[in-house]
Amino acid sequence: MTDLHPFIAGLPKAELHVHHVGSASPRIVAELAAHHPDSKVPTDPEALADYFSFTDFAHFIDVYLSVVDLIRTPEDVRLLTFEVARDMARQNIRYAELTVTPFSSTRRGIPEQGFMEAIEDARKAAEAELGVVLRWTFDIPGEAGLEAAEETTRLAVGLRPEGLVAFGLGGPEIGVPRPQFKPYFDRAIAEGLRSVPHAGETTGPQTIWDALTELRAERIGHGTSATQDLRLLDHLAEHRIPLEVCPTSNIATRAVTDLDRHPVKEMVDAGVLVTINSDDPPMFGTDLNNEYGVAARLLGLDERGLAALAKNAVEASYLDPAGKRTLAAEIDTYTTSWLEGTGR
Repeated sequence: MTDLHPFIAGLPKAELHVHHVGSASPRIVAELAAHHPDSKVPTDPEALADYFSFTDFAHFIDVYLSVVDLIRTPEDVRLLTFEVARDMARQNIRYAELTVTPFSSTRRGIPEQGFMEAIEDARKAAEAELGVVLRWTFDIPGEAGLEAAEETTRLAVGLRPEGLVAFGLGGPEIGVPRPQFKPYFDRAIAEGLRSVPHAGETTGPQTIWDALTELRAERIGHGTSATQDLRLLDHLAEHRIPLEVCPTSNIATRAVTDLDRHPVKEMVDAGVLVTINSDDPPMFGTDLNNEYGVAARLLGLDERGLAALAKNAVEASYLDPAGKRTLAAEIDTYTTSWLEGTGR
């Protein structure tokens, strides 16, 4: 069988479901932990592997929030953001919609204007110095309730940074019904932001339906349980509503028991537009290149199939039309050159 990893490593890619703090590399997490010795997060990068071993989704949230607590100043925010972009550049990620949770930082005392300036400064530097185009999804941390929803909406609408394109909802799904967030999504959508909530990761398909009907979702984060409802799969396929699938994440948080049981093939077979993403890559011991390798195995893809998968993410993105055409053409050019070079 052909080793696809060299092809994947050079493949130009877009990523649509990747979290800001959750993308902090062990080096950066350890560095921040050393700056804040009152934290329980290990200061040894090697010890972080054990720290990032999760018993269930609730435990993952606890660990995630402990890392969030390390981001305490605008300088921390800027450092984290640019370093995330540097890791993306190493993987040939050309475009990413980074999910940012401003409430988690502003509630810890980071001035809101300073936060916005930090992510924007890092965004512009990443594009100029690394060739990585970043856009933002501001998401509500669902576990923090309607206070967080109100604050996130105010920040998104009132202090809207230039790179903001979408509005989301993350955190636990159990005990956090989607319909209560409808007024906040309505306000964000009225301001031109796109609706991209998490849904159906650790709950059933009704959560996805609620995201579609109440939050007017245009893309679904995870959507793992969609295969439990054939009518829902048909609806997603018919209306070309993309799913942001994160295979290794689903295993790490115990949303799926093992990779061989992951429903991604059922989604693809049903005609759903599937994109592949890394979610919180260092925390899950993965990156986007690895996730493409996982997808190749689960879906039986060759180089052309992987290129088509990469173009799914471009299609489902909120990159401008000219940018989409350019990135899709870059994927095609790379793939053609690779196949000609290997005599295929």
